[in-house]
Amino acid sequence: MTSNPLLADLDLPDFAAIQPSHVVPAMEDAIAAHRAAVEAIAAGGTDDFDEVILAAERADFLLSRTWSPVGHLASVADTPELREAHAAAQALLTAYLMEAGQNRAHHDAVARVAARPDFVDLPAAGKRAVDLALRGFRLAGVALEGEARQRFLDIGVALSDLSTKFGNAVLDATEAWSEHIIDEAMLAGVSDSDKAILAAYAQEKGLTGWLITLRQPSVLAILLHAKDRALRERVYRAHNTRASDQADDKSHDNSQRIDAIMALRHEAAQILGFADAAAHSLETKMATDADEALEFLADLARRAKPVATDELAEARAFAAEHLDLNDLQPWDLSYVAEAMRRTLHGVDQEALKAYFPLPRVIAGTQALIERLFGIRLIAREGVSVWHPDVLFYDVLNADGAVVAGVYLDLFARAGKRGGAWMDVCRSRFRDAGRFHRPIAYLTTNFAPPAGGRPSLLTHNDVETLFHEFGHVLHHLLTEVDLPSIGGINGVEWDAVELPSQFMENFAWDRDTLIGLSGHIDTGEPLPDAMFDRLLAARQFQAGLAILRQIEFATFDLLLHRDYDPARGAQVLAKLDQVRAAVAVVHPPAWNRFPHAFSHIFAGGYAAGYYSYLWAELLSADAFEIFAHGNIPGGGATAFRREILAAGASRPASENFQAFAGRAPEVDALLRMRGLAA
Repeated sequence: MTSNPLLADLDLPDFAAIQPSHVVPAMEDAIAAHRAAVEAIAAGGTDDFDEVILAAERADFLLSRTWSPVGHLASVADTPELREAHAAAQALLTAYLMEAGQNRAHHDAVARVAARPDFVDLPAAGKRAVDLALRGFRLAGVALEGEARQRFLDIGVALSDLSTKFGNAVLDATEAWSEHIIDEAMLAGVSDSDKAILAAYAQEKGLTGWLITLRQPSVLAILLHAKDRALRERVYRAHNTRASDQADDKSHDNSQRIDAIMALRHEAAQILGFADAAAHSLETKMATDADEALEFLADLARRAKPVATDELAEARAFAAEHLDLNDLQPWDLSYVAEAMRRTLHGVDQEALKAYFPLPRVIAGTQALIERLFGIRLIAREGVSVWHPDVLFYDVLNADGAVVAGVYLDLFARAGKRGGAWMDVCRSRFRDAGRFHRPIAYLTTNFAPPAGGRPSLLTHNDVETLFHEFGHVLHHLLTEVDLPSIGGINGVEWDAVELPSQFMENFAWDRDTLIGLSGHIDTGEPLPDAMFDRLLAARQFQAGLAILRQIEFATFDLLLHRDYDPARGAQVLAKLDQVRAAVAVVHPPAWNRFPHAFSHIFAGGYAAGYYSYLWAELLSADAFEIFAHGNIPGGGATAFRREILAAGASRPASENFQAFAGRAPEVDALLRMRGLAA
């Protein structure tokens, strides 16, 4: 048995045993094993599905099993030693995967399977796996020759390194800034629960009083609740200049990385024969091209902008009348919106938090998932984890069999990337009589427990948890045994948010939300009157919210579609152009939002951020059909069967058609967002 825990044949990684020194040797061994497996496939000369496709799936599974814990730890448990080891191993892996994508002998073996006379008789999932494998080879540059082939490989390695450094810079910039508060009067308006978190941040640094940081719970506490306007401005400025030339600490500036990333993406796309990086990205999405996606966004903008204009005017009038703010600034917007919710809609987010202690929310989420999909999440003790706060749940089917598992890492802390996400730990794979269960990571940055009380979630936090569980369920409930097309793998990127956004809707369902609530002091459920006010305010400033998403998505697409090597990325000029056409809120000139836009510069959303709205169209339509009970045999059953279980075994459009009985329509999205005529 190997002494390297990353190479151990275990159902779950032994996180407690993994050390930075294990990373590079493990990846060297895993890459060597994968290379040998591919060479055997290529040398076999066969067109047999099992000996080509299944063998490749097996090799990919083992490589992924080694790398997944490393990539995950780099996001949730960053240290200088791990960062160095991760960077070295990632460079090895990226170079190898680029090389493997151009392996013509392997490509030819897959092509032989596709050319078999009985290929049409294969199960649909098998045919889909072959088709996507061939597309993957094409997009990896398998047909390239000479200098172009080598240059494409070099670009891939460089882009991987730049993306990692971009994300690290954002993390470092987030941790680099803080403001120490010793006068509690400066925190007027901030709740006791939020102040307890800020006090814990101070204690973490050996300080008295309170420490404001750029971690998500801290930023929200100040921008939503602090009466001190100058403090709100300082936090807003620090947060919106992270990793930029405008930050107090310019050592993390991402400006040059952005320029380099954009140049390399454009060059890589053109080497493959695409006009631009947007066209390259859209090759694997539902939208046919950037123009279709941009027209979709433009149509939403035309509907949303008048609504958002009115909402901003209402905010200005309210701020002047009730808060003595006659020159509304970006750092005032969240504070004013929160005051408007309390005053005009009777929605007090701080009061709501008391009804959502995390243990109650987790229990309610478990009950919801069991009610919808017939599965149970059972906590398991003694699992090796990377932090004491991490939880693990086995997923049991209706017959009591364990079919999957999920890690929950829920609290913000030092060394952990901000935001919320789901990722794959293990894919489902049935191979030679052995069944590998799918395992997922669910990560959020909720406020940690403080002052001897459990973490209290905002309603938005509850919505976020449901969103990420949608991704988790997509991965865990797959019935496809080939990892490349099971769960979220292989799903078109602009459809991958469908299950997550579908699940968000239950945060607005009366029975669900009241059922998972319980006041931190009394245990009483959320009163009907509070829920009614919350629901009535669901579309509060909905125009401003969707216009912000449209702004980001349009910027992302145009940045990649219109890149000109002679002029460079011109990121800020492009953003100003988009804002002039779309936005009603215009940030200060020093705002550097792109410098921390990790979704597109350090994640998978390059020329694909529009996917959130595209998938929201699908999810709104699907949920409305579900809520109206228009699915024979039960909507949740059909959703599990046609969407979650099917994964990428067929195109996403066919999954939706199988669930809904028709193509998706935009009307439900417009109604949900309050944009319907």
